[in-house]
Amino acid sequence: MALFSRGVPAGVRARLERGERVLAHAPVTAPAGEDTPVLAATTRALHLPDGRTVPWQDIDQARWTPDAFTFLEEGSGEHTVGLRSDSDSDGVDYRRLAETVSERVTATILVNRFVPFPSADSTTGFRLVARRPPGGTDVAWRIHLGEGVDPRDERLSDAVSRALDALHDQMGV
Repeated sequence: MALFSRGVPAGVRARLERGERVLAHAPVTAPAGEDTPVLAATTRALHLPDGRTVPWQDIDQARWTPDAFTFLEEGSGEHTVGLRSDSDSDGVDYRRLAETVSERVTATILVNRFVPFPSADSTTGFRLVARRPPGGTDVAWRIHLGEGVDPRDERLSDAVSRALDALHDQMGV
């Protein structure tokens, strides 16, 4: 396929850190009159067409439609990149890029545990997620509250602390 026989654009190569490699890349939509921007997945991060770089461990969710790639960045909210789905777009196939994004995000997750709250039989609760950057050793824990869980509930802090202690003991993380 022509997409993968082309080299990595110079603009993407210039932004790479030492030792960082491009695993997959593809052209995306551009405003009229601009060069074709590229979405690139590397060993360390997702490089957006606007020049921003989002580390894999900061991407919480990602989804693809025929027209757009949308992802949720920890602390920054949802972002959408338009895909080239028109008939003039030379049939760009985004499957390799989608698979790479999925694999890289998943590889940063060490622990992903749902904890029922406020009681053990609750259908609501919170999720504890431990993530580590590619090649890194530092582990960051994140707490994702489920729908209906009140962050001001006085019992929540204690429940999170107990669940984290139990996970540390069980998983050694």
